[in-house]
Amino acid sequence: MNFLTIGHRGVMGVEPENTLRSFVAAQEAGLDAIELDLHLSKDGALVVMHDTDVDRTTDGTGPIAEKTLAELRALDAGRGERVPVFEEVLEAVRAPLQAEIKDAQAARALARVMNERGLAGRVEVSSFHDEAIAEIKPLVPGVRTALVASRYGTDVVDRAVAAGAETVCLNIRRLTLEIVERARAADLRIIGWVVNTQDHLRLVRAFGLDGATTDHPDIKRTGRFTA
Repeated sequence: MNFLTIGHRGVMGVEPENTLRSFVAAQEAGLDAIELDLHLSKDGALVVMHDTDVDRTTDGTGPIAEKTLAELRALDAGRGERVPVFEEVLEAVRAPLQAEIKDAQAARALARVMNERGLAGRVEVSSFHDEAIAEIKPLVPGVRTALVASRYGTDVVDRAVAAGAETVCLNIRRLTLEIVERARAADLRIIGWVVNTQDHLRLVRAFGLDGATTDHPDIKRTGRFTA
């Protein structure tokens, strides 16, 4: 399998994260896939934003869940960009997507869109929450899922298998050879995050990982030549 480069919230190192501008830049840079984050608005729209509130990434304040889509649309998400909905991303780029869901409710909403549009082959669903992965698995036939973990031990492999995930997306700062070997024994694909430097890239290549999530598009170019 080729080494995959995944754009983290688009290319958040150079463009406003989780915006159409960032996703288009990731595609134009030739990244293999694009990662994004999904929450539900007050009126049930699948909005693309990382945090539970809008404070850090827009000029507004307050929780996403307490705002309608129209209210979210009125915010500036950076450089004049608006908060997108998932369906807009599908139209704006052709690249494969890794959609991170924050809870089971968002999983059900995403499942509806994926089934309506036949997206099981294009969208991998990821989450930090085992139950969110388990929730979407029976709802979308053939869906590929990934368990994301920041603070973890060897138990992350057992959790991924129990949730039915095919991939683990792991914080490279806690990665060990034992965890990699256990994941391989369980036939799991392994993606490392966040890979933003040559040292990070050498580490994930030394571990023989399947890919890297990065904030910077030039990792795609340099990754081809790093052993």
